Amino acid sequence: MIRTIEKVKAKPFLKWAGGKTQLLPTIDSFLPESFQKEKNITYIEPFVGGGAMLFYMLQKYPNIKKAIINDINTHLIKTYTIIRDNPYFLIEVLKELQEKFRTAGSYDAQKELFLKVRNSFNQDNLTDIEEAACMIFLNRTCFNGLYRENSKGGFNVPFGKYTNPTICDEPLIIADSELLQKVEIINGDFACTSDYVDGYTFFYFDPPYRPLDATSSFNSYVKESFDDNEQIRLKEFYSALSLDGCLEMLSNSDCKGRNASDIFFDELYKDFFIERVYAKRSINANALKRGTLTELLIRNYESFQGDPLTILY
Repeated sequence: MIRTIEKVKAKPFLKWAGGKTQLLPTIDSFLPESFQKEKNITYIEPFVGGGAMLFYMLQKYPNIKKAIINDINTHLIKTYTIIRDNPYFLIEVLKELQEKFRTAGSYDAQKELFLKVRNSFNQDNLTDIEEAACMIFLNRTCFNGLYRENSKGGFNVPFGKYTNPTICDEPLIIADSELLQKVEIINGDFACTSDYVDGYTFFYFDPPYRPLDATSSFNSYVKESFDDNEQIRLKEFYSALSLDGCLEMLSNSDCKGRNASDIFFDELYKDFFIERVYAKRSINANALKRGTLTELLIRNYESFQGDPLTILY
């Protein structure tokens, strides 16, 4: 029997802190003027995260002929790879997990299943398909859909309070798999992506954000911290690519927007074009500090598609 699967639009298959879905139109308007005219674009994301920008760009710009995504998070990259290469096997495992969760009944029983899956995920003795399924299951059932690791590299987000989460979104997995067929997926340090520069190359950087304060530090996506030294190393990489003729855009937190004396990024990227754009953020340990705030878009080219006055205000 042939299964009929509903056609849906490709979009992120994971919840991800700092996701760019709401900022996509703004980011799009700051793309280079030449982006729509160029017929053969190489698109590179060294910090793919949840992939909102990736799925948006691949669907809007068919002139992207080659796409490369990278992340240092091995679990995340394995999940992308499995969705691209083995979506139907993944779906079968997710269906089993979804059924177990829904038939567990009580909150305590669902929490027990969550902790069992989390323990298996951290044991690192799963097949790649099982690991990807656990990644998605945990993301859909943990607190706020966060991904966070402890110093030993173990996923440590607690159980959330969801009565009937969609753990197996079959149409979405199929849609994402189809779009990922044109994507090369790599796992490593962001600097390794320089090996994939080819012709007209556009980089979009969405690194772990520099914390605005102690309560907003949610950048522990892997056990290795992304501190100010890493931010400086990233800027040096950004500058080197710029000298090589690559076009680049980078997102990060607007520390100056919270503290007028904190000009870390304004000084670090003073040789580039810095825009401040508004975004809503809901992940902060202090509820009073959630809400609308400014973020930075930093680019190495002057000519872009939009009008900053209509974007910012």
